Amino acid sequence: MQPTAIIPARIDPPAQPLTLLPLLRAVVRNPIESWPRAVYREHLHRSRMPGRDAVFVMCPALIRQVLVDEADSFEKGAMTRRALGPVLGDAILMAEGARWRWQRRAAAPLFRREQLLDFLPLMIAAAERTRQRWLSFPAASEIDVAREMMRTTLNIVLATMLSGSSVGDPAHIERAIADYLESTSWVMALTILGAPRWVPYPGMRKAARGRDFLKQFVADLTNKIAYSEVPRNDLLSLLTRANDPQTGRLMSETDVRDNILTFVMAGHETTALALTWTFYLLSLHPEIEERVRSEIATITGGTPVRGEHIESLQYTQQVIQEAMRLYPPAPLIVREARRVLRVGTENIGPGTFVYVPVYAVHRHEGFWDRPDLFDPDRFAPEAVKARDQYIYLPFGAGPHICIGMSFALMEATAVLAVLLASLRLRLRPGYIPRPKLRVTLRPAGGMPMRLIAP
Repeated sequence: MQPTAIIPARIDPPAQPLTLLPLLRAVVRNPIESWPRAVYREHLHRSRMPGRDAVFVMCPALIRQVLVDEADSFEKGAMTRRALGPVLGDAILMAEGARWRWQRRAAAPLFRREQLLDFLPLMIAAAERTRQRWLSFPAASEIDVAREMMRTTLNIVLATMLSGSSVGDPAHIERAIADYLESTSWVMALTILGAPRWVPYPGMRKAARGRDFLKQFVADLTNKIAYSEVPRNDLLSLLTRANDPQTGRLMSETDVRDNILTFVMAGHETTALALTWTFYLLSLHPEIEERVRSEIATITGGTPVRGEHIESLQYTQQVIQEAMRLYPPAPLIVREARRVLRVGTENIGPGTFVYVPVYAVHRHEGFWDRPDLFDPDRFAPEAVKARDQYIYLPFGAGPHICIGMSFALMEATAVLAVLLASLRLRLRPGYIPRPKLRVTLRPAGGMPMRLIAP
């Protein structure tokens, strides 16, 4: 079935590369708006800036070189460390080399399929609480789906980490995360300029308050729960017992805290955004929404959604995957060259920024047919097998691929199935969301939608 020719919200890139001052203004406002049209059409693009060049890599073979084949020749680099290091420390997402490898080996068993299946009832229960709250609202009420999905997925990640223990005010946690991430575009601009870390910028104090709150929040939890004698099967307790199978090394209290905070921030944020953009796209395509609802009804037989239903919802998963193509929750991968090497036609030196612009790769005119259209059939099994795996990167690729990928897909499918079985959502008439990069891809201004009972 061909999709309806509706072009959902997208970034209109500048026709030519921006000069320095317009570039910096665009980076502060919304970094994706600084990417020239070339990154949606070419395989490699070099951006020349005073003091430090950057290379955009879009070709799948070159993406594989950077993220897989020569991954050790690149590091997360100054931009990522300055943006996320103050809050995430040296956890899995930020660590490099041997320190990253042993943490990854230690944490990997926590995200195996059999462990994740134990968490499915908690995911479904959180989605059911959201559904009940929505059903209690007056008919045709308008909600901000972005905020609602943040609340739902935060409840899920806290429940799976803490076995349902009291965790304080989720709204405060969400505000702290948003305050911290909002400042990251200034950090990107200052890093491009090579400015020292002490240079102040707008929102710096608010970001610091958010960072301090989040770190204290996680410290209090780990002190209260992680080392208690009460047996638990949550991620926090599992992480305190996790060890590197090669060396037997356990995580320190600092390691546990930094990784739990990583899972709180990255785990709920990315899944919430995948769901937010999915609901937006389904609102534009009611015929696709009905196909999803039909699949849910068929698989569940009209009964409440249960854990054993989730893996059978193939088309529902395709819809989520296509939403993450158009609106990847993590729209940019940044690396920094460690040494002199050649990437495609370009020789690059140590310190060169190498960008994998995931948002642009997912909409590249050379890799996708009608790339701006929403078509979940792109992710039918045979279609997936027929294309290069390195043109679809919602969770990254290579050894640093997101450790929580399976958790996120399972969670998103469960939430979507529970909510769509009972409700429809329709975008506020005339509203056009604007994708905005703040480490993740948020809709600027939220996602106002009306609740429609079936």
